[in-house]
Amino acid sequence: MAGLSAFWRIAAILIGFTLVLSSASTASATDRPVVVGYLAAFKGLDLSIERTDLSSFTHYNLSFANPDAGGAFVRDGRMTCMGDENGAAMRVDALRAAVARLHAAGGKVLLSTAGGVIPGCSGDWRALLAPKRSAATVAALVELAETLNLDGIDIDIEGALLTEIDKAGNYTPFIADLSAALKARGKLLTCATASYEGGMIPISSIRYFDLVNVMSYDAIGPSWGQSGDEHAPLAMAKRDLDLWLARGVARERLVLGVPFYGYGFGGETANWSYRDLAASKGLDATKADVIGDRCAGCRYITHNGPATIAAKARLAAEKAGGVMVWELSQDSPDHALTRAIGRGLSRE
Repeated sequence: MAGLSAFWRIAAILIGFTLVLSSASTASATDRPVVVGYLAAFKGLDLSIERTDLSSFTHYNLSFANPDAGGAFVRDGRMTCMGDENGAAMRVDALRAAVARLHAAGGKVLLSTAGGVIPGCSGDWRALLAPKRSAATVAALVELAETLNLDGIDIDIEGALLTEIDKAGNYTPFIADLSAALKARGKLLTCATASYEGGMIPISSIRYFDLVNVMSYDAIGPSWGQSGDEHAPLAMAKRDLDLWLARGVARERLVLGVPFYGYGFGGETANWSYRDLAASKGLDATKADVIGDRCAGCRYITHNGPATIAAKARLAAEKAGGVMVWELSQDSPDHALTRAIGRGLSRE
């Protein structure tokens, strides 16, 4: 009996050791920062995927889908309000092919709804999320996630539209119901949010989201902001993360959004992808976040160079769960900004 007891003591030690190793392995996988990339269907999903280093991203948000006035996202094999690069309605089979391609590369794939500018083909989200129609909208989104073999849904209702829906008392109930329906099927619910009064998701909705993607950019643009400002400085990223941590977002669910684009003022071209900026101005010029003289009325371009993107990623590694990118087709051919995210998250 003494020998048998010794055997079981040794067995218990070995089992415990195995469980520790297993737990450490699971924790290591769980602790990997998320890297979320938006893929713009209106620029062409195939083109955007080809331009992306798929090994660097954990989640992809295909953008943007809206329902028609009847609340349907799909009719006759096509999306009712989600255009491709030619302006035609996206085919469901094309979306499924893109999802399968991204899954094969190891990523999770979500469909992003609404967007900063709601297209004319969209139904009225205020009406669709009102009590009489909210359940049908939830059901339509869940069905869409199943149809496209998605890992979840991303809600990107912004600005005045978000404010109106929330003031009517309809935003958080919709999010709560959608979260429950998606979780029952093992799927994710995420969102994108700004950090200004009137553009933030309500605190009451935060607990229902698996990831909260903070759009820490656009402090200035072609028709808004204080002349002479930068559109996405590092200080803004710090303020935004602190704001959302204070609002109750758990660190591991908080994701810092960074721009792969910039804006021009004072006679410069208004909109720049980093890809076009590097090609036009040269890689040396894009190392700084401002090209030209930054002042009110001056000619300048404001963007994020690789050093700033890396610094923001380091900040995200310290304070948040990862990084989000708008949007992936805009990186340079050598993936300079994507590589900068990797350096920052690894704290190099």
